[in-house]
Amino acid sequence: MESLVTTEWLAGELEATDLRIIDASKFLPDAGRDAAAEYEAGHIPGAVFMDLAELVDSNSAIENTLPPAEKFASRMQSLGLGDGSRIVLYDDSPLKSSARAWFMLTMFGAHDVAILDGGIAKWKAEGRPIEQGKTQLRHRHFTVWQDDKNLRTKANLLANLHSKDEQVIDARPAARFSGAEEDPRPGIASGHIPGSLNIPHSSLFNADGTWKSADELKAVFTDAGVDLGQPVITSCGSGMTATVLIFAMHLIGKTDAALYDGSWAEWGADADTPKAAA
Repeated sequence: MESLVTTEWLAGELEATDLRIIDASKFLPDAGRDAAAEYEAGHIPGAVFMDLAELVDSNSAIENTLPPAEKFASRMQSLGLGDGSRIVLYDDSPLKSSARAWFMLTMFGAHDVAILDGGIAKWKAEGRPIEQGKTQLRHRHFTVWQDDKNLRTKANLLANLHSKDEQVIDARPAARFSGAEEDPRPGIASGHIPGSLNIPHSSLFNADGTWKSADELKAVFTDAGVDLGQPVITSCGSGMTATVLIFAMHLIGKTDAALYDGSWAEWGADADTPKAAA
């Protein structure tokens, strides 16, 4: 299975017994949308709902940080995801939140995970079948292991300010990155990590919500000043859209991109971290 699948492909695979479809929609608190309610109102047949808002480390002082491996495995088993499952993720969110689910699943040991190109919006636009209510699947064993090689901490980022071993790319909108627009969360400074580059995650998509082609994605990165031959760390507001950048690089064959999971929620809240603007 390719990492990015089409609606046509998925329609032909709906009856496959090893296929698991996941609605991984998540919205910002001020969006006025309820991801779980929207899932129940209409989802791709057989899809289950992955609650990304709950899939976090509840003991962390930083919002939206990755959950412990044991918690993740437990939630996946309850969704019916297990060893040998082919997993297709989709969302209906401006955050493109299925990329966060893809990052977690691959980090915690899932081997065959894809994102639906265009999400459920494209599926609906094509008049494909929709199901209502909740889908319940039997629990299956999910063997979890955690590979931290693609994770970075604040300490890593502080060290990188001096070593400059890894490029840092920020996925937030340009006005947030530059500091022209204040962070929406109280107590969080504006601006960005010194030396970082800005690629708003929305620039990776076509107008219909599908991903740009490989050549177009490469151009987005190189035009922003990224050397695709060198390692990268991605950041954003709280570790969500940063994973969109990582998936985009995955699509063009770059696998050494790491996530700063604390992102600006951690960096911007620390009075001692250096910040840049404009």
